[in-house]
Amino acid sequence: MSGGLVTAAYIVAAILFICSLAGLSKHETSKQGNIFGMSGMAIALLATIFGPNTGNVAWILVAMVIGGAIGLRLAKKVEMTEMPELVAILHSFVGLAAVLVGFNSYIDHAPGLAPVMENIHLTEVFLGIFIGAVTFTGSLVAFGKLRGKISSSALMLPHRHKMNLAALVVSFLLMLWFVQTDSTGAQVFALLLMTIIALVFGWHLVASIGGADMPVVVSMLNSYSGWAAAAAGFMLSNDLLIVTGALVGSSGAILSYIMCKAMNRSFISVIAGGFGTDVSVGGESDEVGEHREITAEETAEMLKASSSVVITPGYGMAVAQAQYPVAEITEKLRARGIKVRFGIHPVAGRLPGHMNVLLAEAKVPYDVVLEMDEINDDFSDTDTVLVIGANDTVNPAALEDPRSPIAGMPVLEVWKAQNVIVFKRSMSTGYAGVQNPLFFKGNTQMLFGDAKASVEGILRAL
Repeated sequence: MSGGLVTAAYIVAAILFICSLAGLSKHETSKQGNIFGMSGMAIALLATIFGPNTGNVAWILVAMVIGGAIGLRLAKKVEMTEMPELVAILHSFVGLAAVLVGFNSYIDHAPGLAPVMENIHLTEVFLGIFIGAVTFTGSLVAFGKLRGKISSSALMLPHRHKMNLAALVVSFLLMLWFVQTDSTGAQVFALLLMTIIALVFGWHLVASIGGADMPVVVSMLNSYSGWAAAAAGFMLSNDLLIVTGALVGSSGAILSYIMCKAMNRSFISVIAGGFGTDVSVGGESDEVGEHREITAEETAEMLKASSSVVITPGYGMAVAQAQYPVAEITEKLRARGIKVRFGIHPVAGRLPGHMNVLLAEAKVPYDVVLEMDEINDDFSDTDTVLVIGANDTVNPAALEDPRSPIAGMPVLEVWKAQNVIVFKRSMSTGYAGVQNPLFFKGNTQMLFGDAKASVEGILRAL
């Protein structure tokens, strides 16, 4: 394949990637967006493998077969509830790849470059390894927190922000030394020392963020992985990899900003790390009143008597895989002429868009799935709200208690409805470790048990 044909293929692939992002921005076109993305990646791979500058094609194909087989197995095995962990571990692979590409590019770069080009190349190598190392360990920590292998509480080391700043300053000084020195030994030492600092920095950056803010962390790491890929593209002189990495990095940064705005967090504090707090202290999990219980049959009768119903799902619905009977309840209530809608908080679940994907999977109509800003003003005119597996995203303490760790975070104001039914296994706190005063309000009743079993009980009663 000639160089001109490869360039043309790269342009087509880049356009398809842009179309993919556009398609993924809406529920109705998300499948089409995925098809665009897969098509663009297939074209990019073929053009790269059979391009004029590619050697050892047999080894590349062997690696692709092995990697593809692992990917297919994971894709078939992974549950939707495990998708955040999968995304996190995939980000770590991108970071590790950038680190390996960086070291290989330094060891095997073409000799005899002009001094200016040599400095540019060394800077690319240094920054690529730094970003990749931060992404690698940060993603591993995010994976551990999401999987439950690491405590979800924020790591609050003394002077943590100063340590982060010191790591950046030292890394910058090492980069200057790395670029300016002519000693190979000094360059290797600077590169290895920076890599160790970056690995520790990435670990501390994510470990300092509390579990309740993990959706923001996942989108932030998505951005980091994109910039790591772009850095690898510069080192490999691959234009498409640069464009693709920039698309992923910028879209991840925009998503992080949107998530921060939805949670009333500072975007700068996310980038700096350590904006989470250890919410397990201070008696936040103590009960603040008496709760009332309700049965599935009583809930069904309440739904029959309602003219307007809003369902607010959370991660508990995903764990119980209750989205399918929820979709059936929606269909039955709508057949009775009852207005049923869904209220989705931007950070519901552990991955941005997690709840939307689950509901789409269960064939819930797109037009009844509304974002928080679209539904919040309607709760006061709603007869019944079903809170299925959600906790922190419907917690009135965010608006009423300035001392709460989630103070200031916009939430779904479900307590304004006439009746609220909360589906929970027990009175335990949510992922943020904060007690929810909603459970003890006069218009709230608790339906205890597995969410799927409870929803199926309501479905039978209907």
